[in-house]
Amino acid sequence: MDKWLYIDWQEIFVPSISILELIIRGSLVYLALFAVLRFLPSRQMGTLGITDLLVVVLFAEAAQNAMASHYTSITEGGILVGTVIFWSYFLNWLGYKLPKFQRFLNPPPLLLVKNGQMIYRHLEKALITEDELMSKLRQQGVEFIAEVKLAYMESDGGISIITSETATLPPAKQKAQ
Repeated sequence: MDKWLYIDWQEIFVPSISILELIIRGSLVYLALFAVLRFLPSRQMGTLGITDLLVVVLFAEAAQNAMASHYTSITEGGILVGTVIFWSYFLNWLGYKLPKFQRFLNPPPLLLVKNGQMIYRHLEKALITEDELMSKLRQQGVEFIAEVKLAYMESDGGISIITSETATLPPAKQKAQ
């Protein structure tokens, strides 16, 4: 009965490993995972696909012990969460302040279609099949590839399309549409 009412406050709040070690571990794992995810192609255009979700879950599981060793206190968890939030904010802030760094954080748009012609080497680089691209075009109201002046895969995996019709309309009529 005594164990039901006993609370070990020290175990809850006092870190069992060095705070500096927690920050270093959290920083190294965050930056390593960021680098890996930055350079993997975005297979699922504009969505979080099952393979992307699996990668995130497995990374989280694999990184848990690397980041925290065997932490048990709330304080250690808070320090790790704070470290991850810091790096996320800092990298975004750095990208905002330094445009060249922003290009590293977010890849430039990848041209997939130019003047109605698919650019196959870019489709291959992004791991997008012709059928997948045509599906995305149809979802945006484009029936034929010849209608597309430019189509880009954006850094978030979405596809932006400029049709020949939109490109030739005067600015007043583009706003009306």
